[in-house]
Amino acid sequence: MSASNSAQQHLYELAVRTGIALRTRGQTLAVAESCTGGWIAKAVTDVPGSSGWFDCGFVTYSNTAKSALLGVSEATLASHGAVSAETVAEMAAGVLERSLADVAIAVSGIAGPDGGAPDKPVGTVFLAWALRHGASWTERRCFDGSRDEVRLQSVTAALQGVLDVFAGRR
Repeated sequence: MSASNSAQQHLYELAVRTGIALRTRGQTLAVAESCTGGWIAKAVTDVPGSSGWFDCGFVTYSNTAKSALLGVSEATLASHGAVSAETVAEMAAGVLERSLADVAIAVSGIAGPDGGAPDKPVGTVFLAWALRHGASWTERRCFDGSRDEVRLQSVTAALQGVLDVFAGRR
């Protein structure tokens, strides 16, 4: 099995485990994606039966879309930028306000190969998880590799984060 096939198999298995965790709890997931461009939604909908635990996904690549579709404050975007803990927290909150989901994931980052800055180099990704009837968390990660590798690691971290939330590790 090639490295690419192995990574895809791991991602599929992670999506299956995420679905089992959600279904066991009678909960559903919705996502807000920027740098991953819908890859989280694709990963979960690759799993047969995901319609029982996946509600919807928003791909909000531009700042305008983040504001218009998810309600991210223009002041937040101006002060902290699209790639920030503040922005992904508002994205996750916006997903919960605009869906029927119980759990939200939000991700925004700099996948490269350009677009980085000294304080946010290529590979910088912010993730957020929010529960409709609970807390929310954000995390900054710095991934290495090509654009696709950064994006794959982001999707993997996003799904693993749901499992961590349910396991009490967040």
